[in-house]
Amino acid sequence: MCGIVGFTNYNGNMRNEEAQKVLENMNNTLKRRGPDENGSYVKEDICIAHSRLIIIDPKGGKQPMICKYLGNTYAITYNGQIYNAKELRKKLEESGFVFEGHSDTEVLLKAFIYYGYNVVNYLNGIFAFAIWNEGKKELFLARDHFGVKPLFYSIKDDQLIFASEIKALFEYPSIYPKIDKTGISELFGVGPAHTPGVGVFKGIEELKPANFMVFNRSGIKIQEYWRLRSKIHTDDFETTCTKVKDLLTDSIERQLVSDVPLCTFLSGGLDSSIITLYTANYCNKNNLPMIDTYSVDYIDNDKNFEKTDFQPNSDSEYINLITKKLGTKHHTIYLDTPELADSLKDAMLARDLPGMADVDSSLLLFCKNVKKNATVAIMGECADEIFGGYPWFFREDALTSGTFPWSINISGRQHLLNPEIEKKIDLKQYIDYRYNETLNEVELLETDTEETKEKRKITYLTMYWFMQTLLARTDRMGMYNGFELRVPFCDYRLAEYVWNIPWETKSLNGREKGLLRYIMRDELPKEIVERKKSPYPKTWNPTYLNKVKGMLSEIMADENAPITDLLNKEDILEILNTDGKSFTRPWFGQLMTGPQLMAYLCQVNMWLETYKPEIEI
Repeated sequence: MCGIVGFTNYNGNMRNEEAQKVLENMNNTLKRRGPDENGSYVKEDICIAHSRLIIIDPKGGKQPMICKYLGNTYAITYNGQIYNAKELRKKLEESGFVFEGHSDTEVLLKAFIYYGYNVVNYLNGIFAFAIWNEGKKELFLARDHFGVKPLFYSIKDDQLIFASEIKALFEYPSIYPKIDKTGISELFGVGPAHTPGVGVFKGIEELKPANFMVFNRSGIKIQEYWRLRSKIHTDDFETTCTKVKDLLTDSIERQLVSDVPLCTFLSGGLDSSIITLYTANYCNKNNLPMIDTYSVDYIDNDKNFEKTDFQPNSDSEYINLITKKLGTKHHTIYLDTPELADSLKDAMLARDLPGMADVDSSLLLFCKNVKKNATVAIMGECADEIFGGYPWFFREDALTSGTFPWSINISGRQHLLNPEIEKKIDLKQYIDYRYNETLNEVELLETDTEETKEKRKITYLTMYWFMQTLLARTDRMGMYNGFELRVPFCDYRLAEYVWNIPWETKSLNGREKGLLRYIMRDELPKEIVERKKSPYPKTWNPTYLNKVKGMLSEIMADENAPITDLLNKEDILEILNTDGKSFTRPWFGQLMTGPQLMAYLCQVNMWLETYKPEIEI
């Protein structure tokens, strides 16, 4: 994968040293995303650049890529992977296009030349890209269906500045880190999630998933090209099972294309086991070397593991079951408490914002270690959102909470604000607005049962919000290490088909992901098929609590710590004194309990020290 940056200027010639230096500085911030190569394209009205992580066609996939066609010039900077590039290429060749290499970048650029704005309707993949049309003096930008690949932008003096990550935008001369009421509400009302389209920093926006943008002298136009549509599910049960299996198989096999070493992440859960099973089958069918599999664990976790409703068992015995069945080459990466805590800042820098604390930093370290032997990993992320795998799909208190079920403790969030800020910001009002704004987008059918209607709502919320947070985590923690993570369950064709399967079928036998379990009943060991959902593993080592508690105590001992400008010092001290138990529910999701909340607060302070945002309220 890669990093992309660029900016327009219709007011003057950009072929000057100053503009090119700005472009270089922006692109340099993304070297971790693209450590292998970089390039730029500069004309009177446009500067674009690219940092490349080589996955496909090392020689023929260099960017920015230029194509001259019928007297016009087009230039692309692109981050992603087009999984149906082979079919698109065949169609384009039949229409007279000639190809110089075998990269999906070339396919995408020539598909845009052929289809124009409608190219997004022909793409299956993960992508964020910008294409400059020299003849029209126009920039076209687009983002994939679920926003796996990031794209941020800002409008300054009628010019567009864009980048894969927010940090690159701050290298543009007139863009500075600022936060206002909206930004604070995002950070502490819905954070570490953020509203799709909102860049948290004032004046910075995010191109929403499944949207494209056209920017020219007339201004900006943004259009949605896809969304989940509700329709009556007419397939019988056996047909439904067959279609789900076929779609999933096709999605996984499409995502195995790579010219560099590829592996799978394997936790021994249902989702990662499915990914590994189909990948191993593909290797066997095509006489390829057996896939390497990787899992993450923590030093002394076997001694300190505590069974909970959210994490009922550890992974190791289930990993052994699937690796013995398939004969994969398995590797376990062990992380220790000090490095987990010491990487909190790197994880924050990767997101440009406080994130999911050690849930982030552990993935960052995991990717860093796997990167030594591979460049691409296939993982089971997004199955829970699409097939209904989270506890809140079944818990009455979550279903009737009237808010996002992964962050129910709104009053605790509100009280955490600095008293002066708390007077000016009503987090519940902001959360309610975002919650209802999303629910108003859900298409309900008269033929839906009441249960299906309710589950459509919570599924949409989960896919639109929770899944976006995890996808951002996946991209940033992987790309911080120049490591690409692919998510076959996030194929839009699979998602839109499963969206319309009635809940009673989707939750077959009253189980989370019941339909998926049924489909896999004869292909995976029974123990894995029946295993209760267990989330991404976290450390249970008490030394981690002591470590982050010490870090936060040091911050609070500093009278000039910037965190107290935003948050209530007394509340933070209470969190410290109770080991986080004063916050009665997880801060976010299932894993961000006491130690992770303290780590999150450490990240907030790190973020304030690093980005030094001006606070405008």
